Amino acid sequence: MDTSTYLEAVVEQTSTFADWVHGGNATAPVPTCPKWTLADLVDHVGSTQRMVTMLVGERMTEPSGAFARYVPGPTDSARWRAWLTDGAAEAKQAFESVADDTPVWDPSGAAAGVPFWSRRLLGEACVHRADAAATLGMRYELAPEPAVAAVEDWLDTMTSRGYWENRSGFADAMRGDGQTLHFHATDAPGEWLARREADRVALERTHTRADVAVRGPAADLLLVLSRRRPLNAAPTLEIFGDRALLDHWIEHMDWVTD
Repeated sequence: MDTSTYLEAVVEQTSTFADWVHGGNATAPVPTCPKWTLADLVDHVGSTQRMVTMLVGERMTEPSGAFARYVPGPTDSARWRAWLTDGAAEAKQAFESVADDTPVWDPSGAAAGVPFWSRRLLGEACVHRADAAATLGMRYELAPEPAVAAVEDWLDTMTSRGYWENRSGFADAMRGDGQTLHFHATDAPGEWLARREADRVALERTHTRADVAVRGPAADLLLVLSRRRPLNAAPTLEIFGDRALLDHWIEHMDWVTD
């Protein structure tokens, strides 16, 4: 997927999310993000998209300007749909105004801001739509290609140099001496090998033997790796090897509350 395709998918995922939450109970708890209400979830999705719109549209190489102009979501849930869909459309326009090599800050440390943020917004939209589904009792479905992109985003961001350096608890938990985990999507091209080393988690896109492997539909991989569905509630996933190593990995994939 390229940047424009990512943003088209962001608009589509956000539209579905917006339809689901529109007019909802703002105080409803989000079971997959225990510290959040539905209003917090809506605020996070829309405000993050607007922050990224500022970063990309204004070619920011330092993030404080975008952080300082935080745009909270409406308190009236009857305004949520328009606010969310407008934000996604504005993000798409911002990305259309830049090239992939336009200098834009990103927290990964890879200095690839525009491609990083286009995929990051898609990953955000896919995962947080799962949060909305869990809150509202909706059926969650996600096509294999965007699901693979969202898994790629999750794994690549969580194993980035920037995440390691700024999340000390994650780094301490993930230090290793070569333990390997293999993730394999079976319904679209997507394979990743994570290797726990002393000073990082190295991520490769390859098929190889590992200490533990998990394979299955990309959407189910996404939900389990992002802690939106317990592993024992994902019967479509096959696990081979050291289950404890996989459990440890998932236990520390705590993006929201770390």
